Amino acid sequence: MEEHFFQCPYCWETISMLMDTSVTNQTYIEDCEICCNPIEINPIFENGVLIALNINSIDQ
Repeated sequence: MEEHFFQCPYCWETISMLMDTSVTNQTYIEDCEICCNPIEINPIFENGVLIALNINSIDQ
């Protein structure tokens, strides 16, 4: 597990999140810890290193 930081696409606050570096391609939904809106998170790891991080809002 490794901590990574990104901005919420709704409130633009910086959020930190622990991510599992052993899974190469992940997609999941988490609520922003500040504004509670759902965020789609798609980190891509290669050899335990984060090579891409896509953060998207979820239109309701």
